[in-house]
Amino acid sequence: MKRTISLWLGMLALAAMPALAQTPAPAASGQPQGKIHGKITNPTGAAQSGGTVSLNQGTKEVASFPVDANGDYSGSAAPGTYTLVYRTLGMAADKDADKIDNIKIVAGQDTAADDDMSRDEYVKTLPEETRKQLEEMKKHNSEALKANAVIKNLNADLKTVTGDIHDADAAHAAAVQQLGASASKTDVAAKENEIKTAKYTDVVTLMSKDTQLRPTESVLWAYLGQGQMGLKKYDDAETSFKKALELDTASKKPRPDIEGLVNAGLGEIYARTNKIDQANAAYDAAVKADPTKAGFYYKNEAVIFSQVGNTDGQAQAADKAIAANAQDPIPYYLKGQALISKATVDPKTSRIVLPPGCGEAYQKYLELDPNGPYSADVKGILDSAGQKVNSTYKAGKK
Repeated sequence: MKRTISLWLGMLALAAMPALAQTPAPAASGQPQGKIHGKITNPTGAAQSGGTVSLNQGTKEVASFPVDANGDYSGSAAPGTYTLVYRTLGMAADKDADKIDNIKIVAGQDTAADDDMSRDEYVKTLPEETRKQLEEMKKHNSEALKANAVIKNLNADLKTVTGDIHDADAAHAAAVQQLGASASKTDVAAKENEIKTAKYTDVVTLMSKDTQLRPTESVLWAYLGQGQMGLKKYDDAETSFKKALELDTASKKPRPDIEGLVNAGLGEIYARTNKIDQANAAYDAAVKADPTKAGFYYKNEAVIFSQVGNTDGQAQAADKAIAANAQDPIPYYLKGQALISKATVDPKTSRIVLPPGCGEAYQKYLELDPNGPYSADVKGILDSAGQKVNSTYKAGKK
């Protein structure tokens, strides 16, 4: 069964000064030009977007260039020595945010001239209250950068874990491909288990680390529970799933997909440990949390009960899956498979006597998926029971 969540943790925003915009003044013309470019950095250490950079000689402005959203500017000017002046949007022509002397433009060359207003000599000129605010902002930015680095790693791990779970779900096909069609069932089963163990171990290793780094993220605990359940560490998985549920239900924006996944995980654990009432309640809670996946969760419940040999639970779950999505053929097959265990043999005819509802479930499966993976088995059972198989079935809409 495929159980994945598409979740991406939000990045923290770095504090930055307001975005600004300005129209450039024309560069000097009619003589050889030199180029200039650079970056404007505000006192917080972040790029300063918007505003203008001017090249002045005395009180005369020779050229002016806009600063883009990344704090970069570029342009051309006549060769000479200038004072670089940076002004924010709307700043009066006789004012400046910062200036740097002795900027030399050389014909045919590109001069790099950055204006870093986080330099100590500039910051010391600011009012004391402003300096205090800057220190707080720098502290915030430093913490944000560290948090963003952690989140970047977590997101990479989540991507890896999603792939691991997908690979574990496809382990049987991978085992057959690796060993070849002539491999014995025992060898295929051993290889399948080897693949699953490796993948789920990787999930547990990554998520154990990440839940320590960000213990308040419900999705990390949900994936940890998935890995532990895959390794049949059911007590550990139950603890992780309950932690994920606790965190998500207490959050400001609970996630139905997480709560559905976690409750379904708990349902699987309880089904595999013969806690039938708890299993049913957990699957019902999964559907309540995420009604859009009702058919999926109940079908999975029927599959799990089938795997553990609980035919009554399998039939009941299949009925719920059918009620949720009557066009999915698999629940009908699962219902028939559960009921066939109660079949008897007519001593006079030696034919199988199907229990009530079994033949109907199998016939509906064939109606919806006449060439499905279980169609041959179903036709054989119906034939053994003396029931006519309608060969004109057409697949229903799914």
